[in-house]
Amino acid sequence: MNPFRRARALYRFRQLVIRRWGGLGIIGVAILLLHGIFRDLSSGKSTPGIGVLIATVAVVGLLGGQLGAFLRAGGRIRALRREPPENGNDKADGSAEFDAGGVLLAFSAVALQATGGPGSPLYPLFYALIAFLVLFHRPPIGAALVSLALLLETAVCVAAGLPIPGETWVFHAGFIVLFALLYLLFVQSEIARQRREHRVRLLAEIHRSREEARDFRLITSQLSIDSRGRSRAEEQEKLAQGAVETLHQALFYSLELLKKSLDLYTCVLLWLDESGEHLSIKELATDSELIHERQLPIDAGALGSVVKQRQALYLRDPKPGHLPYYDGPEPIGAFLAVPVLEEGHLRGLLCADRRASDTVAARPFEARDELLLVGATRQIVRQVQSERVFAAVERSKYEHERFYRASELLNRALTPDQVFATAFEAARAFVDFDFAAITLYDRASRRHTVAAATGDGAAEVMGLCYSDNAGLVAMVVKNRHYLPAGGELRSAKEPFVFTKKVKLPSMASLVVLPLVCADEAIGSFTLASRRPHRFAKDRREMLGVIANQVAVSTKNAEMYRAMENLATTDGLTGLINHRTFQERLAVLLSRAERHQQRLAVLLTDIDHFKKINDAYGHPTGDAVLRRVAAVCLGEVRKIDLAARYGGEEFAIVLDGTELAGARLLAERIRAEVAAQSFTPANEASSPSEKLLFSCTLSLGIACYPEDGKDAKTLIAHADQSLYNAKDGGRNRSVAWRDLGARSAIRAVK
Repeated sequence: MNPFRRARALYRFRQLVIRRWGGLGIIGVAILLLHGIFRDLSSGKSTPGIGVLIATVAVVGLLGGQLGAFLRAGGRIRALRREPPENGNDKADGSAEFDAGGVLLAFSAVALQATGGPGSPLYPLFYALIAFLVLFHRPPIGAALVSLALLLETAVCVAAGLPIPGETWVFHAGFIVLFALLYLLFVQSEIARQRREHRVRLLAEIHRSREEARDFRLITSQLSIDSRGRSRAEEQEKLAQGAVETLHQALFYSLELLKKSLDLYTCVLLWLDESGEHLSIKELATDSELIHERQLPIDAGALGSVVKQRQALYLRDPKPGHLPYYDGPEPIGAFLAVPVLEEGHLRGLLCADRRASDTVAARPFEARDELLLVGATRQIVRQVQSERVFAAVERSKYEHERFYRASELLNRALTPDQVFATAFEAARAFVDFDFAAITLYDRASRRHTVAAATGDGAAEVMGLCYSDNAGLVAMVVKNRHYLPAGGELRSAKEPFVFTKKVKLPSMASLVVLPLVCADEAIGSFTLASRRPHRFAKDRREMLGVIANQVAVSTKNAEMYRAMENLATTDGLTGLINHRTFQERLAVLLSRAERHQQRLAVLLTDIDHFKKINDAYGHPTGDAVLRRVAAVCLGEVRKIDLAARYGGEEFAIVLDGTELAGARLLAERIRAEVAAQSFTPANEASSPSEKLLFSCTLSLGIACYPEDGKDAKTLIAHADQSLYNAKDGGRNRSVAWRDLGARSAIRAVK
């Protein structure tokens, strides 16, 4: 007989014994149960008989056989060869499942016979085991295990001398079937129902995702932008998984084409791992069932010569073991391996072989075959490079879409708070961080203020204000360049970030970026992470662009706020202007009506203000207006309104205030203004010699809802009350309710 055929037959027989030893062992245990061998365990003998020893050896063999079956199950050859599950390879998995359950049942039957046979107290556990096996196995295997349990129960009863079928056997068999059916009907049906519902939901979700992918085909990367719950690393991992799958498909078809065109038995691509010390199968096309799927040393068999010399190797009739990617003897008659090189660097090996038959030798490889394999290696390298370029383009597109989205959001931000929140969101799109803060720098006072912060330690630094120092933030603002170099904290001696008293939580990576606008640093953008190497060069560059955009957006937000203030406030006094007062009064009245609350309106007028302007000049009059406005603003609450109504008149709205409270506030403002001393602005003498003068206020009060339920009526009644105060001697406050039915009406001149 051909030596290869004999070796192959022995190998197949050995593998068959290993695969089927579990089932053979279960049959052996059943035979021993029929002979009552295990009754010796409960007979009280001092030494076990020869039958017990044989049974013990059989059980040990059963364990060994079952271990071999488990080791053989679940191989990766099917995945490497792209074989579908229906090709018959899943039969081994079913056999392993049956053997595993059979071992448990066999051990249980041995325990039953050893503890009293049909009268054993362990039968409830035996029934529970059957229910467990039916629950966790597929229905066909569960039915087979129930049948095995009935056979083992029959063996136990026969060994005890009981009739089959007898009362005891029927009783036990009935409970076996009952427990199996209960779990099969109830538990398995519930599991099946949940699986069906899950499958329906899964299919619906897949269908929806596919429809969305078609809708966004022209802007595919937008899907990544909308999925902001995923980090950048997760997005890159998804891109890498797609690239690997595409590459595997291309490589498989390339090797399959080589196999058919060159009449090969096996064509396999071995690839170097990252360490460069092992080779692993990345793709193959073969007719063999003995492919070795584990990692191979680079010096294994004939492969070592190719790795070392980096030249093609051709062998005729290679010896067994020279081709380490085979797990058993194969009659290979010709072998050819060529290195896969990329810019002079070894990436892997492309191996091809032809099988010899009993009567015909393998066809040798020719020079043109070697040229074809070398060309195939170049094509493989090009495929890998193409996927790399594609992945790089996808990553670049992803980052630029994120950057565009961040820029768009920053441009829409109208307030500094919106700018800062968007800046943190934009930065997180590029890198994960544990702490971030934005500081603003006032060049006039040379002070830094932490305007916004997020993450660990944000509460400790929020609102922090400090002068120029030797910290990283101050140096970044001064030099307009990021720190520290490389974005890494090299030691505990690194300079502090903000101040010496403020310590950030333990961080391994840190970068402080300047906020530069119009060639001037207006603040800083600080990011930190507990993980090292988070701020590499490419990420720092993207974050630097974001920082510049944040600086411009911050300046725009400040200008927007200034323009809004100009539109809503009086330039001389800083109080809200007449138009804004009317708008906010309408809002407060609507809220007071909705919540049934009170509200008071006060109108004030500076007494004899024209005389002040005539006597001391308009600059002095402006100073008086500013001082009176400051008194009014200082006396009201944050929820109240203080406005310049026009000329020397001021208006105050007191939210949630009745007449008594309004009268108290009016008297307090009147007294405070009367206590002020003013100096003419055009006096050139020393302060002690300047002529001091004072002024007084008259005030009118109207309350909602007693004195009016709309803004026009309230203001008119407050104005008439103010006229009455002036007409009654000035420097006093009068409420509309004080006038009663004899309200004085202001004459229109």
